[in-house]
Amino acid sequence: MALNNKNINNYFYVFLITHLIIWTVIPSFTNNNLPLDTIEALAWGSNLEWGFNKHPPMSAVMVEIFYQIFGSNDWAYYFLSQICLIICFYVIYSFSSDLFSKKIFSLISVLLLEGIYFYNYTSPEFNVYVAEIPFWALSVYFCWKGIKNNKIIDWFLLGTFSAFGLLSHYLFIYILITITFICFFFNNINKLNFKFLYSLIPFLLMFYPHLNWIMENDFITLKYGIHRTGSEDKNLFNHFVLPIIFFLKQLGILIPFFMMFYFTTKKFKLNLNYKDKNFVFLLIINFIPFILIFLTSLILGIKIRTMWMTPFYIFLGLFFVYVSQSFIKTNNLKSFLIAFLIFFTFSPFAYAYVSITKTDKRTDYQGKKIAKIINEEWEKYSKGEFELESVIGDEWVAGNLSYHLKSRPKWYSFSKNSGKLKGGLIIANHPDINCNNEFVAVFKVIKLDIEGKPCFVMFKNRN
Repeated sequence: MALNNKNINNYFYVFLITHLIIWTVIPSFTNNNLPLDTIEALAWGSNLEWGFNKHPPMSAVMVEIFYQIFGSNDWAYYFLSQICLIICFYVIYSFSSDLFSKKIFSLISVLLLEGIYFYNYTSPEFNVYVAEIPFWALSVYFCWKGIKNNKIIDWFLLGTFSAFGLLSHYLFIYILITITFICFFFNNINKLNFKFLYSLIPFLLMFYPHLNWIMENDFITLKYGIHRTGSEDKNLFNHFVLPIIFFLKQLGILIPFFMMFYFTTKKFKLNLNYKDKNFVFLLIINFIPFILIFLTSLILGIKIRTMWMTPFYIFLGLFFVYVSQSFIKTNNLKSFLIAFLIFFTFSPFAYAYVSITKTDKRTDYQGKKIAKIINEEWEKYSKGEFELESVIGDEWVAGNLSYHLKSRPKWYSFSKNSGKLKGGLIIANHPDINCNNEFVAVFKVIKLDIEGKPCFVMFKNRN
């Protein structure tokens, strides 16, 4: 069958649906429990604020919306992760339609991303990095639309999605810096009359509440992020060793991608035309964020964690297809399609194998079983006198309870004053098993062996 724009569109939608189904179904059947980061977001979502001890609130908002719709069905949160990716793929496909006369190039630009494990193998775990993927894509897209059309609506949408992205994860700042540079750069070329500054209106309106929360909470999220970089380890060698390690890891991650790309052309002849504004835009949007984060590691001597790079490569396929389109043999893509199918099928099989055979993972945690025991004990001893409204503890143990218990109690960290909480209260895995707190009285103590730690302690409020 001859390739035309219509059937290529059909192939694209088949790919989207297939990807969505595979990466929703497989983890749903092979995991006993949701992953750590997803449970963490659900814990925060049960008691929404403008920020949390580790991250901004957007991931919590997203999972809470899904909880209100789907409840405690694990598949829904794997589905949410894939929705984030599907939006990203669709944006790339739409964006590429402005760049290519042949739809096949748009399709290849998306399919190449299956060679990067961020967009398949690690994608089931909904977290802040997955949450920022669609906003990264949409921000770049509406930046492009704004430059192209210079319409206020495009700039407003840029500001909106940029705010959502930064409210997902602070590393979104790297694409914001890049977008800001692009706007000023292209302003000199196209004379935009600085309409792009309209994007600041929705951005500041949406981000200000979180900024205010940060200041009121002693910059707790920023301190956590700095701590994760290992900046406390003052070592001169870190300025050289850590950036090199980071760079080599990224090359390793991208090997399957470049293998797939090789089969599109079987040669790496790139057409680099610096007078082409499309090329310049793609060059900047792909490589400036990477250069900036590499320089961050180099200058500060800090560790860049692998998963932080999740959204950084979503336009990489588009860039390489654009600069090599004259060498891509659209009438002979058999080798590329074989390579694509290998990676497309290998990743879910590998995920399923690891999920089934490796038994010491977070996803093997018996969260449902533990919650059932706790719920039965609560109903037995409370006799309906107290509604179970709150659970205090870390995001993992207490967060699992908040998610699995029928009443969906709100999650609180140990730092919260339990004396202010009304109704039924559970304190889970408290560091002080006796919990001699003037604000609470022991209602029922249940000891369970959870990851080698004895301990659930149930409480009721004195009041």
